[in-house]
Amino acid sequence: MATSISTAHTVMLLDDHEMVRQGIELGLSKEADLAVIGSFGTGRELLEALKQRPADVVVMDFILAPSDSDGLSLIQVLHRRFSTCRLLIVCSHYTPAIVSLSLKAGCRGIMGKSQNLTELITAIRTVAQGRIYLQLCMVPALQGVQSVLEGGKIKSETDFSIPLRFNECLTPKEQEVLRCFLDGMSVNSIAQKFSRSASTISTQKQSAYRKLGIRNDSELFKFTHRFGQLG
Repeated sequence: MATSISTAHTVMLLDDHEMVRQGIELGLSKEADLAVIGSFGTGRELLEALKQRPADVVVMDFILAPSDSDGLSLIQVLHRRFSTCRLLIVCSHYTPAIVSLSLKAGCRGIMGKSQNLTELITAIRTVAQGRIYLQLCMVPALQGVQSVLEGGKIKSETDFSIPLRFNECLTPKEQEVLRCFLDGMSVNSIAQKFSRSASTISTQKQSAYRKLGIRNDSELFKFTHRFGQLG
């Protein structure tokens, strides 16, 4: 049964590229539970529109035009003035610092522009429901917002919705090396299994660790226990 437009989550878009906004708006127009009620090229336009009509979710680019506000400052302003509006950030490039600072500033979700429209729709629905949306590769940055979690601004770990697809971060060979390691195989055994050198296996393992933001074997087991299995 289709969702009534009166019960749809309202969405506003902010991106200084009109073509990007038009593409997102077109894609969201096919979703009965999502209604785009504004599309803007500057932060000032967005702020003025929110004064007139609040939105459930704002999807905004982190990097705007040089003459506009920087992403972090705008997140802080939006969170302070429109606390009931949930912010979903999209960015071409993200670092642990961007993820951590954006969450602390008040955004509810962050995703890369390399993701497809289906993932964006999932992210919008997630933050509209009051949960945090992050891609798996961003999870290590959560260490930087532990004080926010403990301070009660985010109720609990169950509020997080994280796509458990390690292939967003790891190459197929890195995935299979970690899977074998989790099954109890040694570096030499894995090397023999895949006809690679032990040094190659060790390099692939350490590369996977760096991408996942973990430092040792113990952290790998804790990571998979908390966020799910590989693959």
